[in-house]
Amino acid sequence: MTEEGKIIRNILFLMNNYRVGLKDCVDITAPYFKQGYVIFRYNIISEISNILPLKSLEPFRKSELMDLRNKPPNLTIFPTGLFYLPTDNQYKKLGVIFYRAAKKEIMKNKLDFDIVHSHFLWPQGYAGARIKEEYGVPFVVTAHGYDIYDLPFKDEAWKKKIEDVLNTADHIITVSQRNLSCIKKLNTSTSVTLIPNGFRHDLFFPRDASACRKVLNLPQDKKIILTVGIFDPIKGHKYLIEAMHTIISERKDVLCLIVGGGGLRTVLERQIHALGLEDHVRLVDRKPHDEIPLWMNACDLFVLPSLDEGNPIVMFEALGCGKPFVGTRVGGVPEVVISDTYGLLVEPSDTEDLAKKILIALDRTWDRDAILRYGDHFTWDEISKEILKVYHSVY
Repeated sequence: MTEEGKIIRNILFLMNNYRVGLKDCVDITAPYFKQGYVIFRYNIISEISNILPLKSLEPFRKSELMDLRNKPPNLTIFPTGLFYLPTDNQYKKLGVIFYRAAKKEIMKNKLDFDIVHSHFLWPQGYAGARIKEEYGVPFVVTAHGYDIYDLPFKDEAWKKKIEDVLNTADHIITVSQRNLSCIKKLNTSTSVTLIPNGFRHDLFFPRDASACRKVLNLPQDKKIILTVGIFDPIKGHKYLIEAMHTIISERKDVLCLIVGGGGLRTVLERQIHALGLEDHVRLVDRKPHDEIPLWMNACDLFVLPSLDEGNPIVMFEALGCGKPFVGTRVGGVPEVVISDTYGLLVEPSDTEDLAKKILIALDRTWDRDAILRYGDHFTWDEISKEILKVYHSVY
């Protein structure tokens, strides 16, 4: 039997959501353990948006952080509400808060597990480290993004907290070379494996663009640019909108769709109106993940103008649909888009170059088959093999 074919008994996952990427990462390994338990946290404050029209809080309420569709039958989900204010001081205390809440769930539900895997170093990583010490089980932690490239370099207190998690872990997973370089700057000797994110090839595969546009009521005679991500400054939507102002001075047959939703919507709407782009840029509220493939296949070009990223799953999803990618050189993006066969890269917040690369990409004839072949390396099926190797190295 291969390493990935061996069955682990029970595993505990500590997460900040159970949806899209993290959900897929857990679900794909479910056949290889008997029982899995997911304890994910949410801020009780966000639940106010169920009553009051607070758009900025909606993406963070419990119902938005949990997707139980197609959940493996051997996986049990425990949403755990925490109360904390969005301040650095409160966030520094969140490790202890989440650990205590997770321990209550473990005791209340009599959870028995052989491995604990925390996604993100803080606060999930801290909780996992303490659970390892208390229950004597192997501890794996995945450093995804801001938790390793930002938090430990804020101040000495943060550095010590993150180093404690890294040194308590039996194995570290991280998703990009950039993250790995950050880990190497810290005082830790724990083994690290670089495993990128992936995508669900059962959802993200080539479909007829004309048919997808018809379903979504999108024009057939336009070049469609798509980006997907919460309306937040870090996603760089303002720079894409600015670039669109330049693009339509060159060609008018372009429609940019920004799918995401969130508290920045009003600001972006004002920008679109101020630049007279109402006919060329459209904001679309958040869509269920299983609807995103329709939008992805309806577009001609996927653009990710983010100011920072870890290893964005939408990039892999675009590759899985055979779509060329234009994005910023942030996080793990340049480690994946390694050739102009797959896409073009620009510096973050460089509106002029972003517009230039989008125009080049729209005029170019792309080799969809080459993009698809490359994307096959990043299916969750392939990625899960590497995750399982880590589990068996500590189990």
